[in-house]
Amino acid sequence: MRVLVAGGAGFIGSNLCARLLDDGHEVWCADNFVTGRAKNIAPLADSPRFFFAEADIIGGLPPMPRLDAVFHLASPASPPGYQRFPIETMRVNSEGTRHLLDRATVDVARFLYASTSEAYGDPLEHPQLETYRGNVSSTGPRSMYDEAKRYGEALTMAYHRTRGADARIVRIFNTYGPQSDPEDGRLVPNFITQALRRQPLTVYADGRQTRSLCYVSDLVEGLVRALDCDAARGEVINLGNPEEHTILEFAEIIRELTGSRSELVFSEPAVGDDPQRRRPDISRARHLLGWEPAISLWDGLARTTRYFREELGLLEPSESH
Repeated sequence: MRVLVAGGAGFIGSNLCARLLDDGHEVWCADNFVTGRAKNIAPLADSPRFFFAEADIIGGLPPMPRLDAVFHLASPASPPGYQRFPIETMRVNSEGTRHLLDRATVDVARFLYASTSEAYGDPLEHPQLETYRGNVSSTGPRSMYDEAKRYGEALTMAYHRTRGADARIVRIFNTYGPQSDPEDGRLVPNFITQALRRQPLTVYADGRQTRSLCYVSDLVEGLVRALDCDAARGEVINLGNPEEHTILEFAEIIRELTGSRSELVFSEPAVGDDPQRRRPDISRARHLLGWEPAISLWDGLARTTRYFREELGLLEPSESH
């Protein structure tokens, strides 16, 4: 297949591009590097089946051949990212989504919209099922991302219902792993980079908030299956790991993995509307896709720690003597 990955130089996008190449597909990657990184896709450049276009899909797509599939991952996804680029975040999930849906419809290509667990806001239902409508502020400090994704979902479903688009929506829960930016600002990059640099680990509020972390290769497997699955057409599917831990538990695991003696420093709560509990119900993914995470938290965090050691140029403790 000829596949477009919009946002393909981002953390998840670059891992998806690599997987699609390994599967034998022709991959077209579009990114404007607002939060994506050229270094993420540099290892893919030698492949004769990889094509890159530096483009902002808010203005439409550059010329490219007929597509068989479109993955829409083009959006800032971390709070620091979408708060730096609030208008761009809203536009790429509205105007950008429309451009990609138009192209997918014309080409009769399968379309996957990468939404987010943030569509549930600070949930009053736990765990979160796809049928839950959310507890979201339309004017709060996260609204530029939460509501942009909710609009993108609504637009995707409108194209599916009225124009026959072969579209599906996945709501991605917290994901971690190689290719993530050390300065990303989210839980795993923050804790690992602080631990490796022997800095205090910053814990927002009391650290009793919960998250469920999914390793990136597991998430990418779910994305590929969702695109390939006929029964996923017109569906919304949670993708994430249902294993739930507190922020304090993650901090202790990462300190142990890195051999760090970094102290925990408690800070003011994160940006308002920060969800207090987050865990996906993945029954639908299990039923439709035959998918569930395979990488354990310990294994995934160990792999991610090795990646950040290399990324930051930091040696193992035994190598520093």
